[in-house]
Amino acid sequence: MNRVVPLILAVAFFMEQMDSTVIATALPAIAADLGVGPITLKLALTSYMVALAIFIPISGWMADRFGAKKIFRIAILVFVIGSVLCAVSASVPAFVMSRFLQGMGGAMMVPVGRLVLLRTTKRSDLVSAMALLTIPGLIGPLSGPPIGGFITTFFSWHWIFLINVPIGFLGIWLSTIYLPDIEPIKTAPIDLVGFVYSALAASGIVFGLSVISLPALPPQAGIGATLIGLISCVLYVRHARRHPAPLLDLTIFQNSTFRVSAISGAVFRIAGGAIPFLMPLMLQIGFGMTPFESGLITFVGAIGALTTKFLATRVLAAFGFRNTMMLAVVAGSLTTLANAVFTPETPHLLIMGSLLVAGFCRSFFFTSANALAYADIDDQQASLATSMSSVLQQISLALGVAVAAAILEASTVLRGSHLELGDFHIAFALVAGFSLFAIVPLLTLARDAGAAMSGHGRNAAEDVDVK
Repeated sequence: MNRVVPLILAVAFFMEQMDSTVIATALPAIAADLGVGPITLKLALTSYMVALAIFIPISGWMADRFGAKKIFRIAILVFVIGSVLCAVSASVPAFVMSRFLQGMGGAMMVPVGRLVLLRTTKRSDLVSAMALLTIPGLIGPLSGPPIGGFITTFFSWHWIFLINVPIGFLGIWLSTIYLPDIEPIKTAPIDLVGFVYSALAASGIVFGLSVISLPALPPQAGIGATLIGLISCVLYVRHARRHPAPLLDLTIFQNSTFRVSAISGAVFRIAGGAIPFLMPLMLQIGFGMTPFESGLITFVGAIGALTTKFLATRVLAAFGFRNTMMLAVVAGSLTTLANAVFTPETPHLLIMGSLLVAGFCRSFFFTSANALAYADIDDQQASLATSMSSVLQQISLALGVAVAAAILEASTVLRGSHLELGDFHIAFALVAGFSLFAIVPLLTLARDAGAAMSGHGRNAAEDVDVK
């Protein structure tokens, strides 16, 4: 397997993951410098998610039309320009718009990077390539908080965006030299009506749920935006059934392995989006820890996720996609439930051990689900599958934060009190129970699904042939 291609593409993953964790650390300092409260500045986080939701659907079409390698390099450049503009922003509107531009670049970088990998890698090597692709993306959450805290404390927050400049240009240079040229594919004209519907649907849902869960704006604005998003979603489904070449082709769900991977992944990813939101808050509000203390505990989840990447290929070959993913769902749900019994008296090493196992289980599931989605996808459907998967992932993560915030809010309202440790215990218990539903779609998956990719059962089949 060619290891150079996935590692080059992983530059984009690293920048995006690093940027998201760094800005979360530096948000209070940025807000103080711009003269606003941190809650107001969370609009910058929302604008990034909205940009992803809007432009991910057209990433596959642009890669097909103009060439995946070219679009990948342009996407990195747009992300770098957005980073520079963030660093020089002197007002909240300027900062929010700069983050939106970053999101436009991010919307193209990751899905198009996956597409390049898919079209340059043999199916038998795809699990290993996917694992290599996500390793730098996992290093980002590990290194982001300490680096962001160090830069913000000893220099200034502006430099957390400027560090993307050398990383980005390195990615562009390496892509130009080492990435294979992928010829453009003749495509139908872009579905503009579908783009409008999908943009309103995705951005309305993501923005609406983000506002409700933060809330940076009145809840009515979030509810209205969410309703517009849901209505647009219905309109898009009607449009896609009639259009000869819709932007997001819903017929991709006729592929059973993709459908199971997408639905199960979306349900489990909601829990994945809720946990990073709940855990730091519980440690700081419920346990009375400082942000630095909570960060020293929660970062071990990324270590658990990182170790998965070195074992995924062998485990999938031994047990197959179906068994591996079902076991990961059960184990991931149990480790999530464990958070519901932790108290300030719980030994920190026990909490860290639980988070380590939780990161391991969730990463195993997502690595398997991401690979399984492409098990029976041909090159003509690759861009459709990539765009659809990326959109579902963003919406699922946004739902996770919204669900977690709604549970906390409902719990405090019912008790008529402020946020307490018991509210977090309830939230973790409910999220753990919900994540178990990810196992339901997997029950319909054939036991040998994705065997050609995982290698599961290959030795047994060869033994039968020999006999």
